[in-house]
Amino acid sequence: MKKFVKFLLTLFTALLFLGGCSQQAQQALAEYDRKHSDQASGDRVEIEFWYGLGSIAGQTMEEIIEDFNNSQDQVRVIGVAQANYDETYQKLQAAIAADIAPAVVLSDDIVEQADSQILKPLNDFMDSSMDPDDFLSVFMDLAISDGQVYGFPAFGTTQVMYYRKDILDEAGVDPEDMYASWENVMAYSKQLQEEGYVENGHQLMWGTDNLIDIAYSSGGQIISDDGTKVLIDQAPWVDSWNFIRENIHDGTSPIESGGQGWEYWYRTIDNVMTGKSIGYTGSSGDKADLDFDIIGSAEQPGYNGHEPRPMSEGLYLAIPDQASDQEARAAFEWIKYFTSPQVQADWTMAVGYVPVRVDETMNKVPGFSEFLAENPAYKTPMDQSTHASYSFTDPTGGKIYQALSDARDKVELQNIPAEEALAEAQETAQKALDQVKARED
Repeated sequence: MKKFVKFLLTLFTALLFLGGCSQQAQQALAEYDRKHSDQASGDRVEIEFWYGLGSIAGQTMEEIIEDFNNSQDQVRVIGVAQANYDETYQKLQAAIAADIAPAVVLSDDIVEQADSQILKPLNDFMDSSMDPDDFLSVFMDLAISDGQVYGFPAFGTTQVMYYRKDILDEAGVDPEDMYASWENVMAYSKQLQEEGYVENGHQLMWGTDNLIDIAYSSGGQIISDDGTKVLIDQAPWVDSWNFIRENIHDGTSPIESGGQGWEYWYRTIDNVMTGKSIGYTGSSGDKADLDFDIIGSAEQPGYNGHEPRPMSEGLYLAIPDQASDQEARAAFEWIKYFTSPQVQADWTMAVGYVPVRVDETMNKVPGFSEFLAENPAYKTPMDQSTHASYSFTDPTGGKIYQALSDARDKVELQNIPAEEALAEAQETAQKALDQVKARED
């Protein structure tokens, strides 16, 4: 299986180059040429770091890279921004196949990449400051396979509820009541629309993860416990997805979709900031784009009487296996710096993502506990992560997730009943899982 995946990566990139060379491949080559033509003199090692962050998160990352470069004279990190996480991984695949991979990458596909043998194990570089037990297990566990550490979480993210607290106060609506269940969220959304306080109710973010969260919080799961059966056509999925579909297409919770990169994301945020919508489900990393004089936050609720179980996902710093020993050691110094408690605190306070170190460690950072007490919205995703579900690891290399994404667009954009969309997704996903199991046998 692993050799087959690597073969596909090589074939994919070869086709790109033979076909006149895609824009991504051209960019990778240009970046490689720049790296080697601008190599600093002396003993300082220059490494490229690829990441796909938008808005304030991207700006803050650039500032932290500059701080790291100024903090020592052994390593220089060159940040190369991508449009989003998906583009980062696509370009990484092309660069690996062309033997021009960066030294370190920010990725949300750590399990798949580790299984594909494209990442370098980090155990030989680790010291006492990088003890996996000092990282939150909901993030760290997925980066470890057969005792080998293939990456360290850079930050965590989980989808939480943001709302206009000033509008709710004016309307006499208690946010704790509104966000106690998904049923309440949409019932109050309709009420606020009818009373003229907002044009839209609470909006979901266009994306598969929001719908997975709701299915999880309805008692659903993607794969059976024994790993042999896909369960996405079961009642928890159908009922919760139809609930969302109906509220989207009756005008209560319209979806912003499409555009370049994160465009749809920021249109959704703008709807809330301008008072067009009462709230939205968004990333813990949205904090820097919000005004908490008027915005409040809450954990995701459950649906149909179930406890909430939204996912909490880690974004990982990993080193491609192609990196030389010198590059890998330089890259690991950057990983150590970014995951250090102080930088984690700075990152969280600037952007809002969940710090990856355990609370006992973070509470020792001067001023961090006081910051959380004064800014409770920053603590909401941290609290949610303590009882969140692990992010979904797709054993088929993305085929199950793609089937869910195809079903998502049918439900959210085309108003196709969930039972129809998910039945088709179930068939596609089960076939992909059966093929994986057959190869394993």
